[in-house]
Amino acid sequence: MQLGVAPFGLIFGTLAAPSGLPPWAALAMSLCVYAGSAQFLALTLLAASASWPVIVLTTLVVNVRHALYSATLQGPLAYLPFWRRAGLAYFLTDETFAAVQGGINQQIAPIGAYMLGSGVCNGGTWLLFTAIGIGLGQAIPEIQHWGLEFAMVATFTGIVVPMLVSRAQICAALLAGLTALLCNGLPYKLGLLLAVFAGVSAGLYADRWVSQPR
Repeated sequence: MQLGVAPFGLIFGTLAAPSGLPPWAALAMSLCVYAGSAQFLALTLLAASASWPVIVLTTLVVNVRHALYSATLQGPLAYLPFWRRAGLAYFLTDETFAAVQGGINQQIAPIGAYMLGSGVCNGGTWLLFTAIGIGLGQAIPEIQHWGLEFAMVATFTGIVVPMLVSRAQICAALLAGLTALLCNGLPYKLGLLLAVFAGVSAGLYADRWVSQPR
């Protein structure tokens, strides 16, 4: 999975300066925020001179999915004391969630240590390649146009597709993808927000429809 995380961080680092973010702020964002898609969205909004309430609200909505991740992992991690679960929450990203879900399915124990290992690996790679990207962005002109963003698509495709095992999950993914495609031209990445709402709504509806008695 680091083959996707590394270029992901590299791209963020190279895009930071053109978006008006100084190097120290880019590193601080990767360390403190540590949310790849939200960080890219924030850069896009900064470059568009969006107001800070728009940036905060948009990134908050995008990161709401982490609450769903947390709810899913609450049971398997319930054996840990609160302070340990709070510490692990920092490492909860899409990649780590996918890795932990795989570990749960394989009945790997202790799952808390497994999550910590995945989180430290992903977080270290993200921070390291953010720093490398910042350096390359200053040394190599126009590197942000090299097409490295394909790594993001490949990474998320590799995360999502193996987890689509139910009708509700497939419906959610299909409608979210279709909505994002049709609404791609909306300003402030509103198409992404609409895709989130459409996918969640489709998943909930499909789940209830399947669970209803015939």
